[in-house]
Amino acid sequence: MQLTRAADYAVRVMVHLATLPPETRAFLPDLAEATSAPESFLSKVMQTLSHAGLISSRRGKLGGFAVLPRGREATMREVIEAIDGPICLNVCLNGGKECERKSWCPAHPVWARAQRAMIDVLMSVTVSAIALRTSPQGSVPLSTCDN
Repeated sequence: MQLTRAADYAVRVMVHLATLPPETRAFLPDLAEATSAPESFLSKVMQTLSHAGLISSRRGKLGGFAVLPRGREATMREVIEAIDGPICLNVCLNGGKECERKSWCPAHPVWARAQRAMIDVLMSVTVSAIALRTSPQGSVPLSTCDN
């Protein structure tokens, strides 16, 4: 299993925004540079994160993006699922109708255990916890404007 590029950029940008002082806004070109993400693609990711209530977005000279308190405390699972939807290691675990092979499939318990372990790990760490581990030297300085 591999994260989509959009989910990877979402995690990068959320962690980067969480390293900034509260209420600090950052502009898209600076976020693209800081996260090594193409600006046009990151723009779509930012829109999705905004709709999910993890960041705020404002246009104009005093605009930019800022992480919201809910975004700082979001788990990695919440960030990924805001972009990609529910995490599902295999179609038999999609949470919809029950897999008809479940009762006799020898792989089903393995898939279920692997998915649970992955979700547990992703739920065990928040954006702010990762941001605290980020060294200031690892960050690219951003052009920011205060609220």
